[in-house]
Amino acid sequence: MNSLSLKNQQTSNYRLMKKYLLLIALMISSYGFSQGTRLLRQPTLSNTDVVFVYANDLWKASLNGGDAIRLTSDDGYESNPHFSKDGKMIAFTAQYDGNVDVYVVSADGGEPKRLTYHPTGDFVQGWTPDGKVLFRSGREGKPTQTNKFFTISAKGGMPEALEIPRAAYGEISEDGKHVAYTPITSWDAEWRNYRGGQAMPIWIVNLKTKELTRTPQKDKERHVEPVWHNGIVYYISERDYTSNVWSFDMNSKQEKQITFHKKFDVKSLDANSNGIVYEQAGFIHRLNPTTGETNQIVINVKGDMNYARPRWMDVTGRDLTNPNVSPNGKRAIFEYRGEIFTVPKENGTWRNLTNSSGVADRSPIWSPKGDQVAWFSDKSGEYQLVIADQNGDNQTSIEIPNPTFYFMPDWSPDGKHIAYTDTDFNIWVINLETKKTVKAATDRYAHPDRTMNPQWSPDSDWIAFAKQNDSHFKSIYAYQISTKKTVQITDPIADAISPVWDASGKYIYTLASTDYGLQTGWLDMSSYDPSVTRSLYAVVLNSADKAPNLPETDEEDTSKDSATDKDKSKDKKAVVVTIDENGLFDRAVTLKLPARNYAGLMKGPKNTVFVAESVPNTPGLTVHSYDVAKEKATVFSTGVSSMNASEDRNSVLLSKRGTWSLVSSKSSAKPGKGSLKTNLKIKVDPKAEAHQIFKEGWRYMRDFLYVDNTHGAPWDDVYKWYAPWIDHVRHRTDLNYVVDIMSGEIAIGHSYVSGGDLPDVDRVPVGLLGADFEKNKGKYRFAKVYKGERWNPNISAPLGIPGINVKAGDYLLEINGVSLTADMNPYHLLEQTAGREIYIKVNSKPSLDGARKILVKPTSSERGLRTIDWIEGNRRKVDKLSNGKLAYVYVPNTGGGGFTSFNRYYFSQQDKKGVVIDERNNGGGSAADYMIDIMSREVLGYFNSKANDRRPWTTPMAGIWGPKVMIINERAGSGGDLLPYMFKMKKLGPIVGTRTWGGLVGTWDTPRFIDGGRMVAPRGGFYDVDGNWAVEGEGVAPDIEVIQNPKSVLQGNDPQLQAAINEAMRLLKGNEFQLKPEPKAPIRSKRPKGYKNDK
Repeated sequence: MNSLSLKNQQTSNYRLMKKYLLLIALMISSYGFSQGTRLLRQPTLSNTDVVFVYANDLWKASLNGGDAIRLTSDDGYESNPHFSKDGKMIAFTAQYDGNVDVYVVSADGGEPKRLTYHPTGDFVQGWTPDGKVLFRSGREGKPTQTNKFFTISAKGGMPEALEIPRAAYGEISEDGKHVAYTPITSWDAEWRNYRGGQAMPIWIVNLKTKELTRTPQKDKERHVEPVWHNGIVYYISERDYTSNVWSFDMNSKQEKQITFHKKFDVKSLDANSNGIVYEQAGFIHRLNPTTGETNQIVINVKGDMNYARPRWMDVTGRDLTNPNVSPNGKRAIFEYRGEIFTVPKENGTWRNLTNSSGVADRSPIWSPKGDQVAWFSDKSGEYQLVIADQNGDNQTSIEIPNPTFYFMPDWSPDGKHIAYTDTDFNIWVINLETKKTVKAATDRYAHPDRTMNPQWSPDSDWIAFAKQNDSHFKSIYAYQISTKKTVQITDPIADAISPVWDASGKYIYTLASTDYGLQTGWLDMSSYDPSVTRSLYAVVLNSADKAPNLPETDEEDTSKDSATDKDKSKDKKAVVVTIDENGLFDRAVTLKLPARNYAGLMKGPKNTVFVAESVPNTPGLTVHSYDVAKEKATVFSTGVSSMNASEDRNSVLLSKRGTWSLVSSKSSAKPGKGSLKTNLKIKVDPKAEAHQIFKEGWRYMRDFLYVDNTHGAPWDDVYKWYAPWIDHVRHRTDLNYVVDIMSGEIAIGHSYVSGGDLPDVDRVPVGLLGADFEKNKGKYRFAKVYKGERWNPNISAPLGIPGINVKAGDYLLEINGVSLTADMNPYHLLEQTAGREIYIKVNSKPSLDGARKILVKPTSSERGLRTIDWIEGNRRKVDKLSNGKLAYVYVPNTGGGGFTSFNRYYFSQQDKKGVVIDERNNGGGSAADYMIDIMSREVLGYFNSKANDRRPWTTPMAGIWGPKVMIINERAGSGGDLLPYMFKMKKLGPIVGTRTWGGLVGTWDTPRFIDGGRMVAPRGGFYDVDGNWAVEGEGVAPDIEVIQNPKSVLQGNDPQLQAAINEAMRLLKGNEFQLKPEPKAPIRSKRPKGYKNDK
């Protein structure tokens, strides 16, 4: 009995255990397959629900998880959702009508209501305690205050600025007494382990006293996304090199780490009395701030994701890239969106040779016989060379050693080899029979313009190319296939480009410049002004041959065999190229063509070469057909953006203003003749493309980055971490987000990701009057009218034109016949008015009685108006506070605009005793060596001036000879990092302000993604004269640190500018430069004594 009972008990326990194990197994299985949808972004919570962004729309789900429901579905993107405090409304930012504005929608769904209409982007931050929407906008932006907070009623009306001078991300405390925020937006939000100037603490300001408290930074780490919960500020910090949630207690001034994620960063936060939600690893997590416990909210998103649906799309001529033409000009071949297309000249229709959405097929070329085509394809996961029949059949892939990205393939005339270049500026030659590759050459330096492109000789034994020498001047070189010998063709004293073989094989044509000079420093600002001209040369390769332009005279032929018969006999012989190195440099023959800004050459029929010229103020290139024998140029075509010659040299493929044509090379191209029908179609699978684009981005960072170690990031692991996320991509914005995060693992600046196949949202332009408004007596009054200052031809000031006569204090009563009151939003009435004449009514009193009707033309942007007002205001302030002794020079960037601004303000104030150089918010560009050279000048002497009071001029004449002080801030970067770095290295003066961005790398030539999207893999890193990497990720620190304290700024001060003025005046005291007066006239005429008596 007992043994039977025991046995039954064991059986029962066994069954229970099986059920328990089965349940565990099911739970594990369920967990493995029910992690939910990924890429749920920017969550916000109410007491019962969470709303988030997915696939460019807003969705809502229970805080307990489950299936989500869609709240919005417009083509424009929606972002930044925030629940109202009562959970009934959601405020969000949306790109409806092409404008980025604030909207609200019921938490139960429905039609969104638009609250803002200003053309500058408005980005929701949350709600105020009294139920208004808080948002960020640059509508009143100027260089040191690019964005600020505004509030607006959920019912609409005119937004009101919060009394905080600059702010980007943040919210107001529950009791309304404080605001916690990040002062600036970040240029590169996904930059991992960043410690530069834009890594700022959270600023917490008492809204009554305006006193500032900052969260403690122990390692210069970045603090972002502040939210309030029970009087404590929670934010994201990257102190331990992964972004986690931290808290800061205003009362105790204590900080505390709340979450401890190790691999994937915490993203956006939101909080209410119900706790905190945040994004991490693509999922939404709920945090109990009291216990620190976190749990993933498992949410499944299902819906008709229209963007991700395979679809047919139109292809236009403007879309087509990497053109090539069949050997006899019968068809053209192109690349578009990773597909290879051919288009007939006349008969037949277009063909898609690849039909491979999700594969990048690039750079197609036609074989010299016309029976085959080739291109590079990443179908295998790395780029390989594909050879196929001309219709795309019978594809064969050739694996290429050390796979990377490839450019500019060229097929040898005998069909046996293909030459091409790669990411690292190498030229390779592949033998199509043996499948073996040989490296023929490597350029001396990286350069954004890839000029080292191989060109085959007519006999297929040589490739010619332009290669940089140590001097940065380029010479033409030729590499021989049969001997692997390299011959330098041109003298390095001139910069030679664009080699083209004559059909006879006797000559290489090239364009060469002897005034290239400062253009060698292409990264330097000093290369901006000098103009470069080039002349046309023919290099006679064999010393036994004659120049193509020898003098000729017409005489009767007395020989038995006519010259014509001899020429025909010669033409029938196979071309054999012979390059005689002895005296080669001296056989570069000048061809009669005026030296101009020629951009390149292209092969033509015998004794003909095409010359492309860049003509000032003319779109595209002007192409000349040049007869070498007659030394005569004829305009072949104008407005050309691209051209290719057929293998037989008789046809030319032209691209002009988005259209393509195949024309004869023997006469000028006539408009409309030979036009190709490029109305193609392509079937796109966005899901497949997403995987290809992600891997392409991963490869770009691996191959194009300026160093080979991916900064120590475990790059193969990084791919495995983020590749599963791509399965959840249902919109191009989500793809950009993942690629940006992945590239951020490199821990480098400038790794921007943007663009791609985004919805084409129609834009409704909103006009602006160039004025600030204020409410008064139920109307709108002009608080300030921006006049555009002086000498600014590119700035439009609608109310600043003489004769308009609108001034501060006047009332704006009517826009286009619609009465305007203070409960309305005036920008609503200005929709569709930018650049169009409209009528407004203005009066000095809030009444239509006596109002003036004025015709004005609103502008599309006030940015230039506000910026020049700020610059000129600073200049006047510096002049006043220094008693006219100091100049003020603003440098907005180190590109063309900065070059112009520096020249405008520096040299027009040369009469000053010192100068304040303000480079705050310098957006970068080139290396500003020109500015440093000018500021480094010293007086070396004088020339007298026999005019007026004989005031002399200095040598050098142009300069400011007193103290120089520079102002910097955290939004000065790239070239804006290098400028203060060089200023400091040259010991030009003290630097005032805050640490710069710390993004000093060079960026160029990262190819576009197949759908036109962009990613930047930085190509050049900066290191100092001691051989240490410098500035990147750190920035340039000031000598005198001064922050823009909100309280002081709100009092009308600019603390950094004031400190710079004070420092310059201190340095100037007792050290003012004084011109040396003209000395007594010299006596230089001398004679020996007694010369008067000498007869």
